[in-house]
Amino acid sequence: MKSYDHSFHAYIQGIILIGFALLMLGLVLSGNIGYYIAPQMMPFVYFGMMTFFLLGVVQIFRSTAKKNNQEEHQCGDHCDHDHQIKGPVWVKVLVYSIFILPVLSGFILPDRMLNSDLAGNRGIQFGSGLDLAQAAPEGADSPDGGEAPLSRAEAYLEDPEGYMDDLLNKSNESTGEDDEHYQIEDFYDQEWFDDFYLEFADELEQEEIITVTEANYLDVMTVLDLYLDRFVGKELEIIGFVYREADFEDHEIVAARFSMTCCTADAGVYGTLIESEEATEFENDMWIYARGVIKKGQYHDYQIPIITDSYLVEVEEPDSPYVYPSFNW
Repeated sequence: MKSYDHSFHAYIQGIILIGFALLMLGLVLSGNIGYYIAPQMMPFVYFGMMTFFLLGVVQIFRSTAKKNNQEEHQCGDHCDHDHQIKGPVWVKVLVYSIFILPVLSGFILPDRMLNSDLAGNRGIQFGSGLDLAQAAPEGADSPDGGEAPLSRAEAYLEDPEGYMDDLLNKSNESTGEDDEHYQIEDFYDQEWFDDFYLEFADELEQEEIITVTEANYLDVMTVLDLYLDRFVGKELEIIGFVYREADFEDHEIVAARFSMTCCTADAGVYGTLIESEEATEFENDMWIYARGVIKKGQYHDYQIPIITDSYLVEVEEPDSPYVYPSFNW
């Protein structure tokens, strides 16, 4: 029976670890790491890259070191097991393939950002994603005979404390937990939220043209949702990739952006609906600059800001195609 070659397996493991380190280094140097990881996660990328590299070097050193006998490759008397990969050759190949294939794929496959196909699968959120529409037409009664229920954002603005208490109660009802184990104030400062967005709305209202950037994208969208009436008639300029819903009219188009908090796994799609006679000239995934006038509109019974009388022009993909929470609070 052929003995287990610890040196060979240590060498292979070292190569795999260094391969992961080199893949991460290549993504960092090319700048393509931004397609997969949010900027605030970069310290973890650097830490992981250095750790993989150091462990890989250690494994390769172990594989080339001279041994008096094979027992030196094992735990010996210090533990009751060895560290062999059990099974026939094909099992060992399968185990190593699980780690080798991702490394090879990373070097071979082209890096690209998320696109409108994924946006269609995940669904797009107009504005900041807040539900600003009435659940029933204006003036209509709700099914239980009362007034039409307020949207989440409107209910929140009317009675913030009551709104958050209601969310907490619903959460407790669904989980069976009482609130002594969970306090909404632990992570959510109501006064801070009001002050921050009200202050930001005041600043934007003084601007002749509202410019949406990568840095303020989500904050501007939230302000437009919360205080839309204050901005109706003002001009706004924005950059995004073209996206269309299946039921759009020919003159309707969305300037969309992916928002990322940690990595592509948590990416969400946010978009601003634009009305323009030039919309038919642009295909999905093309990057456009749009400038137009804000109006209040409806889409599927949701109240949203719509950019009208829009000027559209194709632009290059930005260096930072995604937008991120500002964390400036």
